[in-house]
Amino acid sequence: MGRTISIKSPLDGFDFWAYHAPPEDARQGGLVVIQEIFGVTEHIRDIADSFAADGYEVLAPSLYDRLHPEYEAEYDEPETIQQGVEYSQATPWDQVAADLQAVVDQLKPPVFVVGYCWGGTATWLAACRCKGVTAVSAYYGRRIPELIDETPACPIILHFGKSDASIPMETVEAIRAKHPDIPIYLYDAGHGFASDRRKDYHHDSAKLARLRTLKLFARPGGSGGEV
Repeated sequence: MGRTISIKSPLDGFDFWAYHAPPEDARQGGLVVIQEIFGVTEHIRDIADSFAADGYEVLAPSLYDRLHPEYEAEYDEPETIQQGVEYSQATPWDQVAADLQAVVDQLKPPVFVVGYCWGGTATWLAACRCKGVTAVSAYYGRRIPELIDETPACPIILHFGKSDASIPMETVEAIRAKHPDIPIYLYDAGHGFASDRRKDYHHDSAKLARLRTLKLFARPGGSGGEV
C-alpha cells in the first residue's frame, strides 16, 4: 500500500497530490502512472501497487487537482464520464507537461511513464517534452493526434484496441504514417481493455500489453524496437 505526497508544479507553484507506491523489492527504476479521465481511482492505485511489486517506485499524480482536488469518479456512469471529459478538456497540455516534469523530477533515474486513456495521450506528451524520461508505454491515447507533430525524445510503444469505438483505425494509421518507427500494438479488444473495472476489459490483451511494457522498461536505456 502506498501513501500520498505533495508535488509543486514549476508552472505556477500549485501543489498537487500524487499516490506514491515504493518498490517492494530491489528498485528497478521510477515510474509515473498517469490517470484515466476518472482521476486517481482505486484501479490506478492498484496499478501503481502492482508495478511497485515488480520493483518500481511509482508516482500516480492527480492532474485535475486545480479543478477538483483528489478527483476520483466511478466507471461507466454517463455523468462521471462527461465530468471527466470536461476536466480533461479544461486541463491544458502545457500545464500537464509542466506537472509531469515535476513528477519525473521527484524520482531517481531511470524514470519510465505509463498512462491509460487520457493518460495515454499525456504519456505521449511526457515522451515529447519531459526531460529525464527513459521510455514510455501509452495505452489507447485517443487525443494523440492533437500532438502528432511532436516527436517523442525517448523510446515509446503504443497500445490500441481494434474494436475501440472512440479510436478508429484511421486514427491509429495516421499516427503510424507520421511516426513509422514507433511500435504500435493492436489487440482484439475495445477501449479500456487493461482495466478490470470496465466492461471492455480483456484479460489476454491486458496481460500481453503489460508484458510488452515491462520488457521495454527492462531494456538497457529503454531502447526501442519490437518487444
